[in-house]
Amino acid sequence: MPQSSRNALLALLAGLLALAACSGEPTPKRETGAAAPPAEDRAPLGLMTSLPLYWPEGAGIAAIASGTAAMPWQRTAIELAYVVQPLDTLSPIAALSPDMPETDPLAGLDRLAVIQPRGLSPADNVALDRWVRSGGRLLLALDPALTGHYDGALGDPRRPVDNAAIPPVVARWGLAVSYDDAQDPGVLTASLGSAALPMALSGRVSITAAPDAKCTLAAGGAAATCKVGKGRVTLIADAAMFEHQERAGDAGSALRAVLAAAVE
Repeated sequence: MPQSSRNALLALLAGLLALAACSGEPTPKRETGAAAPPAEDRAPLGLMTSLPLYWPEGAGIAAIASGTAAMPWQRTAIELAYVVQPLDTLSPIAALSPDMPETDPLAGLDRLAVIQPRGLSPADNVALDRWVRSGGRLLLALDPALTGHYDGALGDPRRPVDNAAIPPVVARWGLAVSYDDAQDPGVLTASLGSAALPMALSGRVSITAAPDAKCTLAAGGAAATCKVGKGRVTLIADAAMFEHQERAGDAGSALRAVLAAAVE
């Protein structure tokens, strides 16, 4: 698809999402449990992911549009603390007509979670780096080997990315990610600040030369936190907490603690 057509499509999708947010539809059914506080009491959180965290896996467009699809447990957990804004791109989207301004999906956001993305374009890398350096706080989860079960077959575009690609901006921040395929497949729990981080088949993060970034390893080497410009990046080479409800704590409390450690 030509870039201009792709940008136009993304702009249309962004407009539809904005319209849905204003009207309250489409909103999947929330399972019973704690109710989310009013939106004005929660901070906005941008979310880009290939995992079924925001829209339920396998739900059809009609079910999503009508609000009859069940809300993923991850979204329920996250929305107890944040107002989630789903993103399909991080770079500015060209306007549909010359007399309209382009759309910046990161405008107005101070917090962002990029969890097992499908891949970041060169423009996304540039936009993300600029956003972090201007003061943004980012949780970046790149899992080299997902451990969750998903219905889509390998190659199905709806299936999450099983092995995350490492975007070039990670190296720019002075980090590298490797993977040991001979490691024990069991679940390990490490610390990310004061939060407990369960991991399975995680990658290893190493610090490389980056004169304008100050990084510290965490979670036994499976994560790192970097001060980049005015902002902060928390990279986790694992996404198990976002795949398995039993590892996310009661009502997702551990998941929210990890998010808070990264973006607050």
